[in-house]
Amino acid sequence: MIDERLATHLHVASLRHRDLHPEHEAHVLFQASTISALLEGAYDGDVTFEELAEHGDQGLGTLNALDGEMIALDGEFYRADVDGLVELVSPSERTPFAALAWFEPSIERHLDGPLEHDRFLRELDAVAADPDSTCALRVDGEFERVRARSVPRQLPPYRPLDEVVADQRVFELGDVEGSMVGFRFPAYADGVEVGGYHLHFISADRTRGGHVLECRVTRATARFDLAGELHVELPPGIELDSPQLDEATSRAIERAERQG
Repeated sequence: MIDERLATHLHVASLRHRDLHPEHEAHVLFQASTISALLEGAYDGDVTFEELAEHGDQGLGTLNALDGEMIALDGEFYRADVDGLVELVSPSERTPFAALAWFEPSIERHLDGPLEHDRFLRELDAVAADPDSTCALRVDGEFERVRARSVPRQLPPYRPLDEVVADQRVFELGDVEGSMVGFRFPAYADGVEVGGYHLHFISADRTRGGHVLECRVTRATARFDLAGELHVELPPGIELDSPQLDEATSRAIERAERQG
């Protein structure tokens, strides 16, 4: 059974090639596929970035065959490769997983550092307040340190994501200005998305970036868009699993999303 708290906000549809439903609704998150599907090795993309652009201007995800980390910011899509080098994504490229929002923040908070990573997240929690709320967020500022990762392109037959992450490239960016974009989902959404914070970073000059593992904030401004609904479109062959995960799957998410 789907957790009733998630069911209240969740809308699920089947995704077919060129059959996405364009939408431009404020405070609604759009997601193609699920973290659970990605964990199991569903890396073939069904959605082009041209299609994805109809559903939001900020977010994160990956590319076809798990080829790097995707950062969406100000309506542009970027790919961070295994060395943390960033390039624009072609509209014809595809994604097996992405989460987006039309970012319209209603809360803003200035953060004065230095803030270690755990304290940084606690400060964000204090702003977002309700632990059961879902929100898109953007943090712009100066970072003494950003520890990030990306993963190499995969070849079929695809391995599960937690095995792929064993081959991840971890790198550090020091004294860098830039933006962290992503989402905070409640714990009961684990499996559909990553419960807690899921953040990707891109430098202000748009040359470096990746999936955030850890950071140290010098000073920054955090902005939040509190979401009321989550629209999930499922590719053919992908079904919505219950977010009430068993312990093994929860550990797999932890390894895949936060290890490094």
